[in-house]
Amino acid sequence: MKPTPVPPTLYIEGPAFWTPTLPGWNAARAAFRGEGGLADPPAKRPSPQVLAPAERRRAPDTVALALEVAAASMAGAGRNAADVPCVFVSAHGDLSINDYMCGTLATDPTVLSPTRFHNSVHNAAVGYWTIGTGCMAASNSVSAYENSFAAGLLEAAVQCAADHSPVLLVGYDTPTVGPLTSVTDSQGLLAVALVIAPERTAHTVAALDWSVQDNGGDGTVPAPLSDAAKTLAHINPMAHALGLFEALARLEDDPPPPIGLPLSSALSLRLQLQRVRD
Repeated sequence: MKPTPVPPTLYIEGPAFWTPTLPGWNAARAAFRGEGGLADPPAKRPSPQVLAPAERRRAPDTVALALEVAAASMAGAGRNAADVPCVFVSAHGDLSINDYMCGTLATDPTVLSPTRFHNSVHNAAVGYWTIGTGCMAASNSVSAYENSFAAGLLEAAVQCAADHSPVLLVGYDTPTVGPLTSVTDSQGLLAVALVIAPERTAHTVAALDWSVQDNGGDGTVPAPLSDAAKTLAHINPMAHALGLFEALARLEDDPPPPIGLPLSSALSLRLQLQRVRD
């Protein structure tokens, strides 16, 4: 039997983070290191400059969140958004609009808003991003319910390794409203982003070794370490990204242990971050 090939080491650039209590990677990184607290009062929803003012006002929370961290990640990576393929990932898409759509269709379908219908599709956020930035590279919109972040990260890593090209990964989720609350308990606003690159650059923050493994003890999301991360641990499915972002924040201090993110009941994505030394 041939040995399983080891995936190539990849590199992380431009980590970005946004939630009302930690509005930006600088705030999140400090809090995850125990060097800063939560924003009080919490920030209002972001206002991504990628969009024109009128579009910015009309955009739903999912789009505002996703584009905010996507732009921050591109800036941190020092890359041109128009040239970088992207993977956007959300467990639920826009639950608020889905609730509106279902309620309106059940009561008075003739008053359904075309604009809200347009924003209900799962790839709305990545569509706004590619139009706003003029990106003609490949784009993808992924969902895998509670394992969505792991599935999106695997998709981005495979694309990066196969095409030897950087890939932007953006993850976001928003609260459940209406009857859907009885099905899934998603709370709050949380979005993350990073660029996965095939080679080290001046903007590299960590090396990433990754593999897909059978669930053998690595099939659970790692418990948060910092008090700040503990406040976000269960707010919505994108909180599965906290272990990776805490490890990035603490990488200068201690080599982090492997991170196991469940992909399914049988498989996990195993991650190992390494500090990049000069």
